[in-house]
Amino acid sequence: MKQPVLRFARTVALLGAVAASLCLASPGAVAAEKFQPVRLQTLRGVEINASDPAGEGARFGPDSAPLPRDFVQQPPLIPHTTESYLVSKEFNKCMDCHAWSRAREANATKISITHFKSREGAEMSSVSPNRYFCNQCHVPQTDAKPLVGNVFKPGAGLR
Repeated sequence: MKQPVLRFARTVALLGAVAASLCLASPGAVAAEKFQPVRLQTLRGVEINASDPAGEGARFGPDSAPLPRDFVQQPPLIPHTTESYLVSKEFNKCMDCHAWSRAREANATKISITHFKSREGAEMSSVSPNRYFCNQCHVPQTDAKPLVGNVFKPGAGLR
């Protein structure tokens, strides 16, 4: 029972030392450190409060075969539009085709077995709440132009 008491005493002593050092510091030094201006900038090189340029809108291609991945553990890209799909805590439109019970008849990829594991790794009988909202990780492929330059190259093992 003495170990928790010692830890508490050490913590109180440490906090007291920190408080004392703050009181001994000159007020001007603390104020000068505290209020240094920070220069924020965007990746596109425009003012931080500037409006985004008007986009052309995303154009989704027709349904296609699964798209290749660019890095290990990349969530698969969605090869079709999801524009009118409802994904809420009450309903998930993606499950109409990608649930294990419906994938064959819909000619769709069934969701990964990893989506049936809890945060602790325990197997579950239904999709884990952590994996239920598909668009947290999966995004539809579009022909949108990139907003910033990109020199990313796929991993060597995936070429």
